[in-house]
This record gives sequence, C-alpha cells and structure tokens, in this order.
Amino acid sequence: MGSATLFHLARRGLRVLGLERYDLLHEYGSSHGLTRIIRLAYWEHPGYVALLRRSYQLWRELEKLSGERLLQITGSIDGGPANGPVFTGALRSSEQHGLPYEVMDGAELNRRFPGYRLPREIQCLYQPEGGFLLPERCNLAHINAALAAGGQVRYREPVVEWGVNKGRCWVRTSRERYETRRLVIAAGPWASKLVPELARLAIPERQVLAWLQPVRPERFTPDVFPVFYIEFEEGRYYGFPSFLVPGFKFGLYHHRREQVDPDRMNREPDSEDERLLRAFAERYFPDAAGPTLMLKTCLFTNSPDEHFILDRHPHDPEVMLAAGFSGHGYKFCSVVGEIMADLAEKGETQHDIGFLGLKRFTAPAQRP
Repeated sequence: MGSATLFHLARRGLRVLGLERYDLLHEYGSSHGLTRIIRLAYWEHPGYVALLRRSYQLWRELEKLSGERLLQITGSIDGGPANGPVFTGALRSSEQHGLPYEVMDGAELNRRFPGYRLPREIQCLYQPEGGFLLPERCNLAHINAALAAGGQVRYREPVVEWGVNKGRCWVRTSRERYETRRLVIAAGPWASKLVPELARLAIPERQVLAWLQPVRPERFTPDVFPVFYIEFEEGRYYGFPSFLVPGFKFGLYHHRREQVDPDRMNREPDSEDERLLRAFAERYFPDAAGPTLMLKTCLFTNSPDEHFILDRHPHDPEVMLAAGFSGHGYKFCSVVGEIMADLAEKGETQHDIGFLGLKRFTAPAQRP
C-alpha cells in the first residue's frame, strides 16, 4: 500500500518521500509470497467491486509502465455450503454488479477442473476474470515508477515517532527528522504500534502458506486451475495454480488464529503448520499432495469486522491511515494508492470508501 501511494503521489508531481523499515523487497509483512489472488466476485462486501474494477485498470496501467505482465487471469472459484456466506455473497456481488459467472456443484467443478476433488454438495461460483498478481514484481514496479516520477525512498530506516505541530507533520526515524504537510501511514502489522488509536482495530495475526509439488503437475497449471477461496468444514482455504515454482500454493484463512507481535512472532513454520495444511491438500487436492517444497509465514492485520480502514486520523486530519487489510487487501494496492493520494492531496476521494471509515467503530450515542 505504501509503494502504491508513493507512486500515485509522485506521478502527480508532488514532492514525496517513502520510509521503509526493511529492505526494498522483504518477507516480514504482507506483501510477498510470489502470487496473490485477485477476484471480482467479492463475497465480503459488494462495495468492494467498484474498487476492484478500478484496481484492475490501474494494474494494467502499471503493466504498461513497467513493461512486464503483473496480473495473470485464471478465473476464480468462490465456494462453500449453498447457504453459506462465501457462495451466497459471491453470487450476490456478481448479480448486483452484472459480472459474468457460472454456478456449479463440486462434482461438476471436479469434472471441469480435474485438479479439484471437492464434495458434490459444495456450491461454487466461477468468475472468469479472477486470477493472481505477482506481489514482489508489483511492489518493484510501483517503486520504479515512483522513482522515475521524482519520488524518493529510504530503506532500512524505521520510523520511531511522529506528530503534528501547527498543521505540519514531523517524523523521526532511526536516522533523521523530517517535516511535511501531509503524512500517510501504511505500516501493515506495525500500524497499531505507530498509531495508538488503532491498538484494538488492527491486530496482527501469524499466517502460513504451503507449496506442495503436485503428483499430476499438468492439472495445476494456470490454464486449467482457477484460483479459489472455498469454505470447507475445516475452515476457509484459498489456493493458486503452480507458477514460478513447481508447487501448488494454498493456505487456511486465519490458520491457527495466533495473534502476535510482529517484532517477536515465530517466523519459522513448524510441524503443526505443515500437518494442518497437508491434511487439507490430501483430502481435497490429492493430485497436488506431493512433497512439501516451501512453507512461508506472512501476516494478516485484522480489523474487527475484517474490512479495511481507509480514513484520515481521527484527531490529526493531516495524517492519512491505511490499515486493517485483514488478509484480503493486496489485490487492492493499486486503487488504495490512488485513494490515499487523493486524501493526502485533496482531503477527499471520489471512490466510495464510506464503509471503510473509522466511524463505523464508534458506538452510537445512547438515547436518554
């Protein structure tokens, strides 16, 4: 989110500086892992679909600037019980926004995409425009385009504290002190450490992803295996075709529900992480359940309702906040960058982000 915001501010001709506590590309936050899902049939809230359409446009624009393909289309599957939130929400979003889609049960899906081995009773919505992004390449493309437009970035320079004095923002890092008219904080799992008002609204959670080497690799290539987000009796899982590495990638949403301090968490996957993930693959994707190639940790930063937080600071309107992306935010980076640039430059945006504001967490006043 930070690199996208940097790019959108720089391309507008504004003087902008990005501060990153780690390296140019790192695995400590929520922006790595080779592939990240993008999908239009958004069951979480229909309000996301308009943002996603703009996000697709902006990813394609970034591809032209970078000269490389960043978004791969495979189609997407959103599934679960017929009356469950994932299937019914994806169907509602598709109908409300006029998206092309097909509905099929698990048996029909298995026939059409043989890498899947789902129970017949699972209902699935197939949307042909879903796919995945390449996060490391996307991050780098945003940074390169920002630098080309005159933006600056400082790496390995953690922010120690910030404040606002007489309408001017200041930031003190491990190296220097900076002043600016506007400040955007997109700190991922560290958001609540930098913004005390987010202490109970942006909670880091440890997440683990697995890559398994398929026994039948021809069934897990991008042309025959759509990305998925499916609600099973064991939980909600998501997954990808093999790409860049010869492995089927997948994860359990909220994995082991471990709330963590991002500076002290266990970043080394353990045997229980692997057992939990392999048991799922062996049951529903047996043709992919070969040797484990990789296990990687990343972080969710969950808001109470698992919707994003995009708003101005409640006490300091010169400060913009992008936080709480709750494990489903990466696909929106391109449009979130545009939104945060709008807020920083103009104090408002034409995008409908009312459902993502901080006011939703404020209890309504009680009538006397």
